[in-house]
Amino acid sequence: MAYTPKWWWQNSVVYQVYPRSFQDSNHDGIGDLKGIISRLDYIKKLGADIIWLNPIYRSPNVDNGYDISDYRAIDPTFGSLTDFKELLTKAHELGLKIMMDLVVNHSSDENEWFKQSRQGKENPYRDYYIWRDPVDGHEPTNWGSYFSGSAWQYDEASGQYYLHLFAVKQPDLNWENEAVRHSVYDIMNWWADLGVDGFRMDVINLISKPAVYKDVPTAPGMKYGDVEPVVANGHRMHEFLQEMHQAVMAKHDLVTVGETPGATTDDAKKYANLEQTELNMIFEFEHVGLDGNDNPALGKWSDKKVSLPELRDNLVKWQTQLSGKAWNSLYWNNHDQPRVVSRFGNDDPKYRVVSAKMLATMLHCLQGTPYIYAGEELGMTNTTFNSLSDYRDLESINAYHQLVDEEHLVDGKTMSRYLAIHSRDNARTPMQWDDSKNAGFSDAEPWIAVNPNYSEINAKAALADPSSVFYHYQKLIQMRHDLPVMTEGKFALVNGNESDDQVFAYTRDDGETTLLVVTNFTKETITREYAAGKGKLLLSNYEDDMGETLRPYEAKVYEFSSKR
Repeated sequence: MAYTPKWWWQNSVVYQVYPRSFQDSNHDGIGDLKGIISRLDYIKKLGADIIWLNPIYRSPNVDNGYDISDYRAIDPTFGSLTDFKELLTKAHELGLKIMMDLVVNHSSDENEWFKQSRQGKENPYRDYYIWRDPVDGHEPTNWGSYFSGSAWQYDEASGQYYLHLFAVKQPDLNWENEAVRHSVYDIMNWWADLGVDGFRMDVINLISKPAVYKDVPTAPGMKYGDVEPVVANGHRMHEFLQEMHQAVMAKHDLVTVGETPGATTDDAKKYANLEQTELNMIFEFEHVGLDGNDNPALGKWSDKKVSLPELRDNLVKWQTQLSGKAWNSLYWNNHDQPRVVSRFGNDDPKYRVVSAKMLATMLHCLQGTPYIYAGEELGMTNTTFNSLSDYRDLESINAYHQLVDEEHLVDGKTMSRYLAIHSRDNARTPMQWDDSKNAGFSDAEPWIAVNPNYSEINAKAALADPSSVFYHYQKLIQMRHDLPVMTEGKFALVNGNESDDQVFAYTRDDGETTLLVVTNFTKETITREYAAGKGKLLLSNYEDDMGETLRPYEAKVYEFSSKR
């Protein structure tokens, strides 16, 4: 019998669709809304409750839709507003909810607001964006863009610079301007009135900029400094989110998650507080930042492997410190992160399936709302890029040119290796539906190459195999729907697991039921006394249970009464 939590999204599971790469229906090599509609039954079969769509608004697509030129229009690449309404209707008929991506830290420079803003200092939209005078003939500050280079762009006509924390064509909106804020709330209400069930908010904790703009420290050899410490979690963030909540969320039954780079557990307790005055939950970045380069100038570009103790310590921190105070989001993958089985598991064909299931088990049994990125439920892996021309991601291409060609901080061969591991394009290759041409994604040449391993790893093969990664995810989702302990249970590490460099073992306990979750993060066969659970074996990624013996990447979930 399905369990009903206090808030419907607490035991829901989110399935993220990157529309450009999910399913092409009109033979142009780019995924679209009608393609998503054609695959709704697949998502329903998996068991997910909410579909999160990456941006589908009208856009020049400099950053694959995260540069929005019209917040109330669907980009023709994906279809029409009529197509979107059909998607909403058919999803709702299946009991699926739709969560839109909201991108309001910045817009496109082709947005009408910015076109007006750059017409001059007297234009009423000038203050919709952040303009500053030059300082000594140069940029107002030494802030670096997340996408390399300066975060400032000079405008010849007005003699001022505008701020863009991301691409040059993504100018930052000025949230200090009340008119900007209410324009955003109007957009959100417009979509909610249309029937949208929630919003994932892109880099939402960057909207409150500092009261005073100053230079920041720079890493050796770098011209521009890391801006995140001064723009993340700014002094008016909670004011803005509470205002948004009153203007939008309080009027609709929505699910909200904020992407919050640089957020700590203390920040999360405010953003995702259980009083529900701001957001339902946030995406933190700490666990996916553990494998960044030891040289801060190289940022995430690295070939470093994360140790289990590092990973476990971070996940445990978020579980324990938010318990009873805020709600966690649980994710391994998204459109900005490499494939998890290649990153934290083992994508060798010998171990790919068991390690993908192990990682799924470890994450989904934690407290919070799980997110599945399209293809994760198949155990899709990182892809193979033979040259820089194979990449489509602006961040990856810019980083190569800056770090190799301009700053000379790393050689081309090394940077190519880093890109192969961490490029966002690893997540953006087409969904692997079957073993036909282009993995069944499109009968035209895809906008980005299909992963060559699609003939072995695809949905058709997974659905035909009762022991596939897909059905393991399906079982985990069903457990979350059925078992109150999956939502309500307190998290605790198993005694002695704190320093174990091979096994992550924890319990969930709601006073009625206890779950024991044991996961082997290695390809070794090892033994642990507690691996022989005292209760019923609910789920495993092996067909039998060898008690204290844990085989490579083995995962087991036991259920027993808390009232023994």
